[in-house]
Amino acid sequence: MNAPITVRDISAEEHLAWLRTQPAASFLQTPAWGEVKRDWRHESVGWFDGDEMVGAALVLHRSLPRVKRSLAYVPEGPCIDWASPRLVELLRALRDHLKGKGAFALRIGPPVATHHWGATAIKEAIASDTVRRYDEAPPTTTDAVGVNVVDTLARLGFRHLSVDDGFTAGQPEYVFQVPLAGRTEADLLAGMNQLWRRNIKKTERNGVQVRVGDASDVAAFHRVYVETAERDRFTPRGREYFEHMYAVMSAEDPERIRVYLAEHEGDVLAATIWIRVGEHAWYSYGASTAAKRELQASTAIQWRMMRDSLAAGATVYDLRGITNTVAADNPHIGLIRFKVGTGGEAVRLAGEWDLPLNRLLYKAFDLYMKRR
Repeated sequence: MNAPITVRDISAEEHLAWLRTQPAASFLQTPAWGEVKRDWRHESVGWFDGDEMVGAALVLHRSLPRVKRSLAYVPEGPCIDWASPRLVELLRALRDHLKGKGAFALRIGPPVATHHWGATAIKEAIASDTVRRYDEAPPTTTDAVGVNVVDTLARLGFRHLSVDDGFTAGQPEYVFQVPLAGRTEADLLAGMNQLWRRNIKKTERNGVQVRVGDASDVAAFHRVYVETAERDRFTPRGREYFEHMYAVMSAEDPERIRVYLAEHEGDVLAATIWIRVGEHAWYSYGASTAAKRELQASTAIQWRMMRDSLAAGATVYDLRGITNTVAADNPHIGLIRFKVGTGGEAVRLAGEWDLPLNRLLYKAFDLYMKRR
């Protein structure tokens, strides 16, 4: 007979030690990420089967105004065995632990895929007159574990959040990834479309240089990022946010985060932030100037990050979120086509799910966030 699975608080050191035993986990589940998100209270928890740790999670807490009750949020986590036959027990143990600590709701984002669309499937969907979204296009593959996770969450009373809901936390349900496992640089190049390969050669001929920077280069990244924000009309984060992110993530692991700069004759033309946990590497933030765009600095920096991810032992290069659209007239379709050129795939994750633990407070929080 199995011992009951329990959840209890653990130290950041215990949490990190667990993550090091896993092939991959989201960077949003590292203790350092809790330090980055200073507008949330954070803690690390662990699952135990007897004395053996079998899972860990970073939990972020946001409290209701004037009420000592919180939304407990596990972004792109927890880091457990989602294929476990004891999944229901694992989830209920977390629910009970957080409810006992005053959480009025639990939000999780299981880091498991449900569907994949390869480059060919995406191109066919874009060309179709009737398909406008990924979830209307036949997937290349379906992941049985992810489908089971979705079914299990629904059965346990979790509520699936969509981008139209009142207070979604905003982690993407659709992402674009380039598989790296078992591939060489030559394989990656061969998998790209002709335009990508031609532009990579162009950057080399034109003398675009890509280098890995250090903490002092975060300021240069931020200057390009602010220019990009003005051009693309989004609100940029302050420089201090990125300096703090770089500092705490580097302190946790010197190989966790890098800033890349693509330069030509002393001008910074593009800059990015790259993050890696185990076998998973992310293109987390990117920016480019309007100057010398014909030199394809953004292509050069992406190719360098892919090669460095491969060299670091990553099996996935993750270009993060995409919108659920393949409509040829959608304003985001240019970005989709750019990413498809890498030879990667669109991936649908299980998404974010809420479990109300106090329905009255959960409804009040929903109304509060909608009015902000």
